[in-house]
Amino acid sequence: MSSSKEAVSADMEKRNELLMEELFVAYRTPIYQFLYRYCQDEQLCFDLVQDTFVRFHKYQDHFDENKSSIKTYLFRMAYQLMINRIKKRSRMKKILPFLYVQSQQQSFPHEDKLTVQAAIQQLPDEQRAVILLTYYHDLSQKDISEILEIPVGTVKSRLHASLKKLKELLEVNK
Repeated sequence: MSSSKEAVSADMEKRNELLMEELFVAYRTPIYQFLYRYCQDEQLCFDLVQDTFVRFHKYQDHFDENKSSIKTYLFRMAYQLMINRIKKRSRMKKILPFLYVQSQQQSFPHEDKLTVQAAIQQLPDEQRAVILLTYYHDLSQKDISEILEIPVGTVKSRLHASLKKLKELLEVNK
């Protein structure tokens, strides 16, 4: 009887690994793209994608498919990890500034060379997240509200404000 339980347990573990692999293959690229468009740091994004799936594997029992889709859950997890990592980096830069090389991306190109991506980077973090999730990942406002853990009305107001700000930034270019 013990070997029967072990066989069932091994079978369940193998199914779980296959599910994790399928999820990774399906969502690693969209999650990476969202993270990269947000923070523009390739290595950080690779790390965050991996951390997202490691965390999901560890806490997958907490996932409730009645509350959100797996995509929303993974994006929320990736977003939270990214925000935490960026905050930690910011604190470390203040404590040990000599360890960080100044980024050349801090200086913006002339107004006539301003691109949509540069304009998006100029948006406040909250507005940038809403724009990226809406237009680059085709998520609904409900999904965005779940990922960012804010009300749908706040998603709508941030979307409106960010579009207005982008319009201002891009009209300067004309």
